[in-house]
Amino acid sequence: MELTKLNLEFSLFCIDFVAKELNLPPDEIYQKLKQSGLLQDYIIDNYEMLHTLGKDYLVQDIIGLMKERGLL
Repeated sequence: MELTKLNLEFSLFCIDFVAKELNLPPDEIYQKLKQSGLLQDYIIDNYEMLHTLGKDYLVQDIIGLMKERGLL
């Protein structure tokens, strides 16, 4: 999916809240998500579905995926 203003804002929202939940700097979360492919392949590509989820569920879902991939 092409990066648009909406999914850019959504990506930043996800990065910020995951970082807050994990008490880590947002730039570290960004790098982990980008390098693993989760940023593009999950967050950006699935924007239409993911943006309808509640914040807490979404944050825990992303953290779960990061743990599965050995990023945390």
